[in-house]
Amino acid sequence: MCGFAGIFHLTTPKPVDPARVELMCDAIAHRGPDGFGIWTAPGIGLGHRRLSIIDLEGSPQPMASSDGRLMLVFNGEIYNYRELRAELAAQGAVFHTDGDSEVILAAYQRWGVEGVSRLSGMFAFALYDLEARSLLLVRDRLGVKPLFMAELSDGSMIFGSELKALIAHPLLRREIDPLAVEDYLAWGYVPDHRSLLKGVRKLPAGHMLLLQSGKPCPQPRQWWDVSFAERRKGSAADLGAELLHLMRDAVQSRMVADVPLGAFLSGGVDSSSVVALMAEASASRVKTCSIGFDVKAFDESAYARRIATQFGTDHSARTVSPDDYAGIDDLVAMFDEPFADASALPTWRVCQLARESVTVALSGDGADEALAGYRRHVFQHGEDRVRGLLPEGLRAGLFGTLGRYYPKADWAPRPLRAKTTLLSLAGSSEQAYASAIGVTGPDLRQALYSPAYMALRGDYRAERPFMEMMAKAPARSGLDRAQYADLKFWLPGDILTKVDRTSMAVGLEAREPLLDHRLIEFAASIPEGLRVRSGQGKWLMKDTMRRYLPEDILFRPKQGFVTPIAQWFRGPLAGTAQAIASSSALGRTGWFDADALGAIAQAHISGLSDHSRLLWQLVMLDKSLARLGLA
Repeated sequence: MCGFAGIFHLTTPKPVDPARVELMCDAIAHRGPDGFGIWTAPGIGLGHRRLSIIDLEGSPQPMASSDGRLMLVFNGEIYNYRELRAELAAQGAVFHTDGDSEVILAAYQRWGVEGVSRLSGMFAFALYDLEARSLLLVRDRLGVKPLFMAELSDGSMIFGSELKALIAHPLLRREIDPLAVEDYLAWGYVPDHRSLLKGVRKLPAGHMLLLQSGKPCPQPRQWWDVSFAERRKGSAADLGAELLHLMRDAVQSRMVADVPLGAFLSGGVDSSSVVALMAEASASRVKTCSIGFDVKAFDESAYARRIATQFGTDHSARTVSPDDYAGIDDLVAMFDEPFADASALPTWRVCQLARESVTVALSGDGADEALAGYRRHVFQHGEDRVRGLLPEGLRAGLFGTLGRYYPKADWAPRPLRAKTTLLSLAGSSEQAYASAIGVTGPDLRQALYSPAYMALRGDYRAERPFMEMMAKAPARSGLDRAQYADLKFWLPGDILTKVDRTSMAVGLEAREPLLDHRLIEFAASIPEGLRVRSGQGKWLMKDTMRRYLPEDILFRPKQGFVTPIAQWFRGPLAGTAQAIASSSALGRTGWFDADALGAIAQAHISGLSDHSRLLWQLVMLDKSLARLGLA
């Protein structure tokens, strides 16, 4: 786990200033405190910051291939590197290190770009071929590891593991992409098809980009995708056995490390399953860590303690106050782009706790997306069955009318909050799911924007790329399409970004065994009735893990990390909310109607409405703009 940055001249092989590469690497020094290296040649410069996990002393980067033709910088872990190493050695490859970086070079020497598909792991890397004068940029299947890039006015392409590495280059223009504001307000993050800054791109998950000196920059090529179009046959017991085998293998492959290793443990199904399988495979006590809150409604630490006791783990726990708003500015610095998932704060805190005793921590991330574990998946599954029974015209008229007149009752018991369901049934499956996963809907965004910003936005709507992705998904059903969009849009943009930035900020490597691509491909083929059953999402996984975990862990309502932002904006952050309308960096942009922003803040502070998620979005956007000097 590391960070890298580089410069490649697309037109002519001009010299690259090593000091400029060093400056870019210094901006991401937190990603690799254990080692630093720079290599330059005509037209190319590569820099690397290393967090040593495997082969602690023997795999410095940038790393040259055995014949000196290739040069690599790499961020991540290749979990099957030992198997690949043995296969390549049997075919004549000679290795000088014990790490996974050299295996990438040997795989490329043997198989070319097709060798990328042989890699199992989380990774982003840049590989330069001195003879061909070409640069290959690659990002892993699910987008666990990030990769930013931008073309500059001097004819170069710069790239790096975080946006701040690119910002360190003096020729990068700091100009906002106005459509990123629309995307951010809709989703709470800037998705991978866009960046906050004009001209900056993110290499999409499962894609590669081959740059050739003297040729224009091509479009990235997709090298991996997941299909929901096929269905596995077999009994629940047989498919559950296969799922368990894949989970065991994924966990065990991610327990390889030459440094202390442990796991996050929340007491939920996913992290508890990972810890159970780690304990099964480990000859020593598994190190686990969790945080609890001093407010009972937010605290899950008792469940974590139960699992730690059951599996005899070496457990560390810390109780923190949910009123941890003092860390907001640190979060802004970690993410560069505005990021409004408030669970980033407690995620950062548990990473800090883990780093006190381990350098690698396994998490349970990915199971909800792969196996339909969110409540919205259960709703999508049920609503699509209704959509299939009634023609679209009838649904739009019947449910649309009922939804418009049904009162919005956020305060009422969940069964009585029917307005959202009625409006969802009136529209398409894609519209409904975009609404379910979004943060600030199109009507509210429209009410907030100034005429000047609406002119900049034009006819673009943030939901459109998401809905198009769902519509074109290799899938059979609405649930399939929703999960596909989760894996391709939501997961890399929100969940994996959150974990990467908060873990790397403290020099911790986070590994996600439940995102093993073989497990993901299998999960996509599970019949819908084994994903969602009797109102339960992730049914097959829960049924399979009965042999390890108690019923109240498996079937209790999903909670996750909770941050009391509604209370913050009625208390210590009330002044911050009020300032959004006028005295903030955001207010100076002219993008928003100041009166509308003021009314939103006042309605929340007075308790008339709950606008906490929107206010959190606006505050994080404001602070991001101010930090980058963009407003």
